[in-house]
Amino acid sequence: MSEIVLERMGGAVFLTLNRPERLNALVVSMARELAREISALAEDRSARCLVLRGAGGNFCAGGDVKEFRIQLPAAASAYIRELTMYFHSAIATLGRLRMPVIASVSGVAAGGGFSLAAACDLVIGADTARFAIAYGHIALPPDGGLTALLPRRIGYGRAMELALLSPVLSAAEAQQIGLVNRVVPSINLESETQALAQRLAEGPTEAFGQTKRLLQRSLDLERQMEEERMAISACARTEDFAAGIAALLEKRPPRFAGR
Repeated sequence: MSEIVLERMGGAVFLTLNRPERLNALVVSMARELAREISALAEDRSARCLVLRGAGGNFCAGGDVKEFRIQLPAAASAYIRELTMYFHSAIATLGRLRMPVIASVSGVAAGGGFSLAAACDLVIGADTARFAIAYGHIALPPDGGLTALLPRRIGYGRAMELALLSPVLSAAEAQQIGLVNRVVPSINLESETQALAQRLAEGPTEAFGQTKRLLQRSLDLERQMEEERMAISACARTEDFAAGIAALLEKRPPRFAGR
């Protein structure tokens, strides 16, 4: 079973993260496929809008923490460095696409899933969707370009609060702070997403691409993501990371020692 599924509806392309049994959490093979598929779309002139969504009622729960624990203690840092290499390649290409990119979010968007949604041009969320940065729960800093993208979307103060405290936001709360553009009843998410994608796919694609480029002109996203990749792999070597992973999988509060 492919971990990434592509479907087309005219000029609109729907890319589905397809590990529903793990809330579409990312592993290296999935991140590699995600980067490859998005890179291919960058060369596809027939693609005029891209929708990212998740299978099974959830968007994406971030990196697969069970896989992180398997890699502990020796290989976790190297594993996360490889995972973020592919993930960041996908994020960087999203920003360079000439076509608009929509995140269609149902269920959970946490960790890397939160970052992936924030990297999209527009976010449409089901009223039952939940958003959480969550990296702090396992003693890691954000990745996926979030440290560059989120302050631009919602401001430095709110971005810092979300990063440090990791509250779980409802779709309405995420819309209120500017992370989500539109909230719709969950039963209507698919039809509303398709209608928005079709409208954008029928628009002036070259003008949309130039608009994206101009709005992102002062954003050095790729340099920031390389800083994130080094930071997250360094933190994956800490005692606190191991403690956070254990606590999350054992469903108890973490006890961090600060090292």
